[in-house]
Amino acid sequence: MCASQNIRYLTHTQIDKAKWDQCIHQSYNGLIYAYSFYLDSMAKNWDALVLNDYEYVMPLTWNKKYGIKYLYQPFLTAQLGIFGKDINSETQNQFLSNIPKNFRFVDIMLNSSNQFNTHSKFSLQRTNFSLLLNYDYETLKQHFNENTKRNIRKAQSIKYIYQKGFSINKVIEFARLQLKTQGTQTDRDIERFNELYEMLRQKNMANTYGIFSNTGVLLSSCVFFFSHNRAYYILVGNNPEGRNIGASHALINEFIKEYSGKNIILDFEGSDITTLANFYRGFGAREEKYFHLKINRLPFYLKWIKG
Repeated sequence: MCASQNIRYLTHTQIDKAKWDQCIHQSYNGLIYAYSFYLDSMAKNWDALVLNDYEYVMPLTWNKKYGIKYLYQPFLTAQLGIFGKDINSETQNQFLSNIPKNFRFVDIMLNSSNQFNTHSKFSLQRTNFSLLLNYDYETLKQHFNENTKRNIRKAQSIKYIYQKGFSINKVIEFARLQLKTQGTQTDRDIERFNELYEMLRQKNMANTYGIFSNTGVLLSSCVFFFSHNRAYYILVGNNPEGRNIGASHALINEFIKEYSGKNIILDFEGSDITTLANFYRGFGAREEKYFHLKINRLPFYLKWIKG
């Protein structure tokens, strides 16, 4: 049977959130970003494509500008795409061909299980980094490179304090300074994330982690989310004072030490930026490829708007 015959486009109010979340929970490629509560928090709007009785699903996160609807990637939502059990190329192609044509521009990230021919004119390959933590710490440490080990020793020389569970406002304060240089987020985006964090914290799916000086100054901080045996390095807030003393390296090292031997993947959420990629590689993280889907259906006189 052709999968397209059973793929339905559902508006947000038509989605059965319980069935949706059950699909994401059971999917072999499930990710925290695809849960309904995550999308409700971070997406401006979202509808969906659903195969059969939520056997496979694809969120369609959308917005409107100049009266034109388009698909976009929400803030702090690294990967979306198609989720389900054993996704094959036929199912994937059917989902993508069923994206409604009234979304005149598509600019979204798929997940690492949604694979393309690398020469596709509609896709660009992106790089994530991840590290499996189910080995003991000494074994994991053997895969750190020399620069990483040197920065960890540098941080240890100041006798730092590793702490978790402090106010997220401390992380956001530093993160705002870093995000301003990117110019992609709004105050409302930050508010949405803060609300999502509080919801997940109450579900024991989120926490803050930081490196403090021995005088109580926060030097490096982050938020981790947890789902599907993954720890997502979701938001980072670093004090400029901690940059030259290896505070960020110390923070990741302490996290690895705490969770070593557990069936958890440390998901760094990127990156194609060389300096960040080198930082992640320094801990022995491996590359995990995924695709950026970009389709321009805008009229010729508007194509310049989205490039």
